Amino acid sequence: MAVAMAAASPASAECYADYKAKQDNPLRLHYGVAQVSDANCSRAGAQAELSGRLAAAGWTLLNVVSTFGPEGLGERQASAGEYFLRF
Repeated sequence: MAVAMAAASPASAECYADYKAKQDNPLRLHYGVAQVSDANCSRAGAQAELSGRLAAAGWTLLNVVSTFGPEGLGERQASAGEYFLRF
């Protein structure tokens, strides 16, 4: 997915955020990685953008761990599992 997006807009910088989220009743936690817009490529910006996306799927954003470029995707993919680029 990221490869297709990069090919479609090669001049655009890519920004990603890794985050932690939860659901209640029963308590479920997850760590994920999501692409965020270049305009929101900061922890605060990514938090604002991801809160709504996650809430729409029944998740509450706990925190944004960091923001990074495409070079950080590979090292985070295994940890994010099914939540890698899901939201």
